[in-house]
Amino acid sequence: MSDVAALNNLVEKHNALKKEIGKIIVGQTEVIDQILLSIYTGGHSLLIGVPGLAKTLMVNTIAQALGLDFKRIQFTPDLMPSDILGSEVLDQARNFKFIKGPIFSNIILADEINRTPPKTQAALLEAMQERAVTIAGHQHKLALPYFVLATQNPIEQEGTYPLPEAQLDRFMFAIELKYPSIEEEIQVVKNTTSMASNQVVPQFSAKEIIEVQELVRRIPVPDNVVEYSVKLVNSTRPNLASASDYVKQYVDWGAGPRASQNLILGAKANAAINGKYSPDIEDVQAVVKGILKHRIIKNYKAEAEGITEEAIIDKLL
Repeated sequence: MSDVAALNNLVEKHNALKKEIGKIIVGQTEVIDQILLSIYTGGHSLLIGVPGLAKTLMVNTIAQALGLDFKRIQFTPDLMPSDILGSEVLDQARNFKFIKGPIFSNIILADEINRTPPKTQAALLEAMQERAVTIAGHQHKLALPYFVLATQNPIEQEGTYPLPEAQLDRFMFAIELKYPSIEEEIQVVKNTTSMASNQVVPQFSAKEIIEVQELVRRIPVPDNVVEYSVKLVNSTRPNLASASDYVKQYVDWGAGPRASQNLILGAKANAAINGKYSPDIEDVQAVVKGILKHRIIKNYKAEAEGITEEAIIDKLL
């Protein structure tokens, strides 16, 4: 199949996939789009939202609709790295045998990732970056495709361990879940308080998702779009001579080169699902907030004046 035919096919499959997800999840179209974009590009996503917004149900539904294995890990203060990765045990013949942990799955839901100490959070880092884990000196490869979708509760910050910047940077998107509208909430209540149940039909296989990821990487990008993306990321860095007074005034640290890579990958995938064969500047702008928001570190002045990361990005755009 030619790349043009494959891209046309992706648009159809993407729309069918969203229809399947829509059987269970009401609204939240922007959130679902961003999760799917990160999956089509092989990235990871961080979902930020208060309890009860169906974060777990959403990830579970997406995993079913994609035909992938799904495991949920509840992060708690006493969770150990071996509880996630697995451990070596002595069998009856007194040989060491590796028992796989829940991380060996296609989609991992790291629920309330900021509830666990840094040592356990770091256990995810190698898996997210290398798609492998090392136990007792042996490297074990993870099955592809592989995604981490982590959730964080923005209100209960007592007894939490904020994610370090290095780990936040591994997430392609930070996605904020908002409350549903009144119409959507009425629909949710009707759906969840009756006997009606919908079956989600898988629209992809693991092999097809890997093919989509390869297809997205093959999409050509005009030089002006690459230049625009890199300049945009560059403009978030206050320590550069070219930084604007606004950024110097309100930003402590800007986004790194991984943000530029993610912007281009996100723009390619966004173009693909909208039936375009090459991304333009609008595609970059469509994904910029989810990609830059968690990579811009505000200073105290911005906090004191109530200036949000979104406001800073709007100013740069």
